[in-house]
Amino acid sequence: MSRIMIFGAGGQIGRHLTETASGIGCEVLGLTHGEADICDAAVVADAITRGKPTTIVNAAAYTAVDKAESEADKAFSINRDGASVIAQVAAEANIPLIHLSTDYVFDGLSRTPYTEEDPVNPQGTYAKSKEAGERAVRDAHDRHLILRTAWVYGPYGTNFLRTMLRLGAERDELGIVDDQIGCPTATRDLAEAITTLVETIERPRFNDWGTYHHVGADVVTWYGFASTIFAEVARFGQKVPRLRPITTADYPTPAPRPAYSVLSTAKFNRVFGIEPKPLPGSLIASLDRLFRENRHPWQCPIKSVS
Repeated sequence: MSRIMIFGAGGQIGRHLTETASGIGCEVLGLTHGEADICDAAVVADAITRGKPTTIVNAAAYTAVDKAESEADKAFSINRDGASVIAQVAAEANIPLIHLSTDYVFDGLSRTPYTEEDPVNPQGTYAKSKEAGERAVRDAHDRHLILRTAWVYGPYGTNFLRTMLRLGAERDELGIVDDQIGCPTATRDLAEAITTLVETIERPRFNDWGTYHHVGADVVTWYGFASTIFAEVARFGQKVPRLRPITTADYPTPAPRPAYSVLSTAKFNRVFGIEPKPLPGSLIASLDRLFRENRHPWQCPIKSVS
């Protein structure tokens, strides 16, 4: 039986992964930031020694994209140094590592889906810290999978879906950026994909280590994503605000955003046999979960990814 150790188990992906892996019979050792500081090699080594996992997943990250511009040391400490610590300890213990990364490692200037072989060119502090984390993992551990994803949303943490529900309840009109393009990716779908990775890499003779992309199937703008969200929210009897398309220039942020964040999943599909999920079904599943647990999900505490 797989025994998965998840660093960052309190974050939006980590929480869903813990549920999904446990639900298919895996033994899950979930560690939040408060339980294991990934920047402390002794703490990480002790956790791995005691837990004896068969696979390690690093879902821990500093994800405050704009705040990173004024907290560069903290962003690099977690996203680069913490990733390096986990990879080094995992390598010493000969345990495979799945490390989560982001579309932000690209500059967003392409107009065709980014492949794993395309050159990276991170722009902001968060982006640079995540790209540095990828390099640290590659340098430290041969038996790794770096899984880049994008536009992650779900019932937990701070994400676009929950932000839209909150703002939609508070305002009659919302201006939504309509010139940034990407693929919304549900935490549920990511969790299911990662559990498949665990099952695959623990098989004898697996040797397809390296970097992969996994995102949702639909290519939309943030405005398109918001429109889809509120079309479904109406079915739950909730107020739907008017949506107004705006440009990136209309909504300046401290950190730059990639204008084009579409990632090619062809390599991932070929190696692992997992097709990307369409947006409507995955979104409805997330909304069902949110509204089933709380009639006003935007009022639930929003926990930062850790």
